[in-house]
Amino acid sequence: MDEDEEAEEFARIVPVYALKEGVNQKLVRRAVRSAVEHYLDLVQEPLPTWLLIEQKLKALPWCLREIHLPQDEERRRRARKRLVFEEFFYMQAGLALRRQELSATEGIAFPIESLLRGEGDASGRLIESASGEPLWDQIHRMLPFELTGAQRRVIDEVFGDMGRPHPMNRLLQGDVGSGKTAVAVCAILAAVRSGYQAAMMAPTEILAEQHAASLRTLLEPLGIGVELMVGKLTPKQRAEAHRRAAAGEAEVFVGTHALITESVSFANLGLAVIDEQHRFGVLQRKALRDKAKLIPDVLVMTATPIPRTLTMWKYGDLDYSVIDELPPGRKPIKTRWFPPYERDAIYDSVRKRVDEGRQAYFVCPMVSESEKMNAQAAEDLYEELQNGAFHDLRVALLHGQMKPKEKEAVMDAFRRHESDVLVSTTVIEVGVDVPNASIMVIEDANRFGLAQLHQLRGRVGRGQYQSYCVLVADAKNEESRKRLETMVETNDGFRIAEVDLELRGPGMVAGTQQSGNADLGMADLVHDGRLLEVARQAAIDAVERDPGLASDDWNLVRDRIRGQRDAFGVAGVS
Repeated sequence: MDEDEEAEEFARIVPVYALKEGVNQKLVRRAVRSAVEHYLDLVQEPLPTWLLIEQKLKALPWCLREIHLPQDEERRRRARKRLVFEEFFYMQAGLALRRQELSATEGIAFPIESLLRGEGDASGRLIESASGEPLWDQIHRMLPFELTGAQRRVIDEVFGDMGRPHPMNRLLQGDVGSGKTAVAVCAILAAVRSGYQAAMMAPTEILAEQHAASLRTLLEPLGIGVELMVGKLTPKQRAEAHRRAAAGEAEVFVGTHALITESVSFANLGLAVIDEQHRFGVLQRKALRDKAKLIPDVLVMTATPIPRTLTMWKYGDLDYSVIDELPPGRKPIKTRWFPPYERDAIYDSVRKRVDEGRQAYFVCPMVSESEKMNAQAAEDLYEELQNGAFHDLRVALLHGQMKPKEKEAVMDAFRRHESDVLVSTTVIEVGVDVPNASIMVIEDANRFGLAQLHQLRGRVGRGQYQSYCVLVADAKNEESRKRLETMVETNDGFRIAEVDLELRGPGMVAGTQQSGNADLGMADLVHDGRLLEVARQAAIDAVERDPGLASDDWNLVRDRIRGQRDAFGVAGVS
């Protein structure tokens, strides 16, 4: 019997299941039908009756029957709605419990109000050089630019958290170039002025070194020491950095995963800033928090905007702030898409910018030529440009396989304008800041994800000059075309994030996978966003009504949440 005959015989919607080799739809349908007919009575309803009534949801046994053997489309729709709600509810309840646990945990109440008035805290730990100077005055003296209104608003939100007696757990979002780091520096200043240490963790050594250099420029004139802690330190340097952290001789530490190794301890860590959160999981966040005697405040910064639904799903245990304003004077980056055969026109455009005194990036998807992938290699393009179109210019090469000192030397030379053109892999994707660079050419742009393209583009347009991004690609399929067209149409990172979610899916939340719905069952963040909001609010309300979800109403729900605890860092479920 084929599927059409089967559908006609049963006169109902026919379910289609994911199959493994050697198993067909007919076999699976028979097995499922048998299970539904014989064992459905054994299914327990995990959600309280009052919640089902409140949300107008059907009972689980009914939904399981109608999702596998639907009598009509309306019943199937109602069954799916309940199952998706339940999936969202478990995750959001777990995150709400985590928030509740943190809000009841003793943290550090920074003397923010005293600092704003120019007073020290009760123990007199305010650094002498700043005594009597209000915190906002210190900030204005420290920063060489005016803060935007959005930055000031977000700093106020962060200061509000820091002044409370329980740990801050805040997500900071903003588009590329919106000034997230300036907000972090203000939080670091407040922590240090209160007598505590601060740590900033970045995903790469290049970004950590750049952050350390920026923080030193801003903080050292105020008498605040900044220590770099990365893997490339010599044993002697590493031991000295560890000693200074444990002895409290340095106030600010910037590093990579080296910050969370077992040998690192802090005298009084009060603030942890985690940059580019998508590179880190909950476990790394927890490891940095565990370095402190009291739970420190945590500020998480994302590289690029995250869609609202994904923020609720992935970061539901965090409060979040959005910097929705770019610094004044920034000119929108002009983006164009060229096919590879128009390379001469691309090179002419690059040379024009260099002749104006600007610098250029060429970004390639791989380091060296590969038999498995027909894509532009950085080493090959470097040789081609150096010996061809740009033989009279200073061309440099940068990629992840170079030794740390070599990478640092290349980037430092580019920052000092000792090279005109930098051919690189995506090692420059995160955090590299060269205001004089005004044009980027991305080779084989169809091989990059949309968020990555936007992040790469953000390496230009950081100064006063009109900047350009050139996408070199043949669109191999409709998805590639959509990515490239979106890049040309908009510079809005929040819009780009929504399109990226539609194209790739939400990805593995607890791991590092960047696409697909691998950690979701029936739910779909793209199409079920409204239901996620409803489930999130229901979970928050439930935890407020019944702290810890301790009553018998939640026995089965607690069991389910406990199963998620290791993956998502949810604690306090007994």
